[in-house]
Amino acid sequence: MGYKDLKFDKDSVFLVTGGAGFIGSNLCEAILNLGYKVRCLDDLSTGNPKHVEMFEGNPNYTFIKGDIKDLDTCMKACEGVDYVLNQAAWGSVPRSIEMPIFYAQNNIVGTLNMMEAARQNGVKKFVYASSSSVYGDHPGLPKKEGIEGHVLSPYALTKKTDEEFGRLYKTLYGLDTYGMRYFNVFGRRQNPEGMYAAVIPKFLKQLLKDEAPTINGDGRQSRDFTYIDNVIEANLKACLAPSEAAGEAFNIGSGGRVYLIDLYYELCEALGKKIEPVFGPARKGDIRDSNADISKARELLGYDPDYDFEKGIRLAIDWYKENL
Repeated sequence: MGYKDLKFDKDSVFLVTGGAGFIGSNLCEAILNLGYKVRCLDDLSTGNPKHVEMFEGNPNYTFIKGDIKDLDTCMKACEGVDYVLNQAAWGSVPRSIEMPIFYAQNNIVGTLNMMEAARQNGVKKFVYASSSSVYGDHPGLPKKEGIEGHVLSPYALTKKTDEEFGRLYKTLYGLDTYGMRYFNVFGRRQNPEGMYAAVIPKFLKQLLKDEAPTINGDGRQSRDFTYIDNVIEANLKACLAPSEAAGEAFNIGSGGRVYLIDLYYELCEALGKKIEPVFGPARKGDIRDSNADISKARELLGYDPDYDFEKGIRLAIDWYKENL
């Protein structure tokens, strides 16, 4: 069914933290298109100001420049809010290995501040970004909730800790929390810049410039690439999920498995390019293979992704061709 027919109370107010980021700005746009009020909280440390400017003038949109590491800011942002979609975090496994304390402050303390602010303000549902990185070194495929290995990076540990706080806030305080274990999300407005950029926009940008991208490792690592609209659906359906499903984390993927080298040549073919990649060393902390079992999200959230990899990648390529 997707998310475009979902119904909330007409006066519903959503708070999207990290709303100037890739996933956050797409969530803001989707909620506004459904006709509901959106409050965006972002400190613009990694978010793009253009993702705020695009909604200026919309009477249902409010921007708050602030940091989730500050509890007072979180408390004020949650006043009068029905649903919190907490996307504010610092991403990137390699960068977290370089900056473990910074990641703990942002991704753990910041998320805890938001949960506490949501609890004290009587928020109905608290939906937060987790990550497939919590599966760590467990080799089993597909990845299934409850069967995790040892985490491989500070980033993964921050997300695992967020999930534990989510569980506690449900059991101790009755706050309905839902963790979204994202599997390699891609799509419109994802940043192609910088050494920590996600692989799809980075490859597309370089290929469009006739540059040879670098593939870390042998290219045989696999991912469950998940189109942005599936993630929007999961977040909004979590806001309508039964309380009995709260306190849990859910795989949010498309259920597919794509090898990096196959992805690369598919992008080359779509763009009409014949450029061989450069192979570099494998990245520390990366999971080798990733593929989501989404049966738990289907059953408890009603998650039914409309976009498989093929459909999503065509839309992403079209967007980047127009916007890069």
